[in-house]
Amino acid sequence: MSDAKIKVLVAEDEVNLGQILSNFLAGRGCAVRTVTDGRAAIDALRAEAYDVALLDIVMPELDGLEVLKQVRTEADPPEVIIITGNGTIETAISAMKLGAYDYMAKPYRMAEIDVLVRRAWEKRRLARENVLLHSQLDRAGGALEIETQYAPLKAVLEMITRVAPSDSPVLITGESGTGKELVAHMVHRLSGRTGPFVDVGCASLAEGMLESELFGHERGAFPGAEERKLGLMELAAGGTLFLDGIAELSPKLQGKLLRALDQLSFYRVGGTQKVEVDVRILAATNRDLAACVAEGTFRDDLYYRINTIAIELPALRDRVVDVPLLAKQFLRQFSRANPPALAPDAVELLARYPWPGNVRELRNVMERAVLLARGPQIHAGDLPLHPPAPGATDRASTPAISLAELERRHIESVLHETSWHQGRAASTLGISSKTLYRKIREYGFRRPGGVE
Repeated sequence: MSDAKIKVLVAEDEVNLGQILSNFLAGRGCAVRTVTDGRAAIDALRAEAYDVALLDIVMPELDGLEVLKQVRTEADPPEVIIITGNGTIETAISAMKLGAYDYMAKPYRMAEIDVLVRRAWEKRRLARENVLLHSQLDRAGGALEIETQYAPLKAVLEMITRVAPSDSPVLITGESGTGKELVAHMVHRLSGRTGPFVDVGCASLAEGMLESELFGHERGAFPGAEERKLGLMELAAGGTLFLDGIAELSPKLQGKLLRALDQLSFYRVGGTQKVEVDVRILAATNRDLAACVAEGTFRDDLYYRINTIAIELPALRDRVVDVPLLAKQFLRQFSRANPPALAPDAVELLARYPWPGNVRELRNVMERAVLLARGPQIHAGDLPLHPPAPGATDRASTPAISLAELERRHIESVLHETSWHQGRAASTLGISSKTLYRKIREYGFRRPGGVE
């Protein structure tokens, strides 16, 4: 893991003092820029994101307090430390009321500056991470650990513990609902990186929005861009950026992402100032990226760049041994106290069912079973599943059927039962509406009446 540099702006009208301060902080591992007047400080802070700004209170053009006042109105402003040679209590109070992190009077010791800068940076880092964590908890509702008795998946988990501490990109593949996001969280947690985990759903954002979300934009970059916005890659500095559904990126964005990964820098939309980041990339997809490369829809150089470490997750139908284990785990999660037990007929049905929606579908089934349970036990009849036909699992007497055909039949059955309400059908299947739409086209289903 590599530590992210603290980005510091020094605004000091005494050129020699500013240079001394800049050299000292650079020697302490900071990335420092120095300006000599208030107007230049404003321009620098609007052109690039800084963690900490050291502002002399007496400067040409604009004084330190006016710079502070304007900076606090910007999106994601830096922590500001005000410095003056003839400070008074009134000045200090004014600076703190305007939102300064702290206040120092000249002459000061360099060791004091070092401590203040690091404390200010830590406050800003924690505040940004707290916002991201709250939004992720709201979406995820808490994360579960991965439990398994399936030997191949145990081997995958062991590999994750070995590769997580590195900075190498990881490509996580598997069908929808197999737990790719859970694995990404696990890699980040075990990596030791101090920055946040930031996720972006590549398939959920329109082409025009995705570039701005990923790289951010400057004020006036396009109609409606009234303020500068930091992109998710910049917010993930020092941490992990998880690109879910990376196969959905357009060729143009694939090229920009490749350059950002190679150079560890990028430009915001409408910007001319290069933004440098230290971020680890995790990517996930339910598609065969090698096939996408062969078809020309995914760049081969980006594929090789993100495929340094490959993790493939098995489908739930391949890890039948885990179905009762996971079902009981979800029952405990949704019932909180005194979870109902699974009757033998329910366990048998769960084991026979093909689970096209994988673990996500099992989770949804168990949540519904808990809500509708009429007693201390859940029976097969309480589960919103359609068991395979009698004898369907007897391979000696029944011709083999492909997994794709099983999936096709199940999706077709659910569509008919929901009267082709694709939102309810996707929920029942435990897959996204976009995935269901793709499956409908893939299998050539037609809505009754001839409309797809």
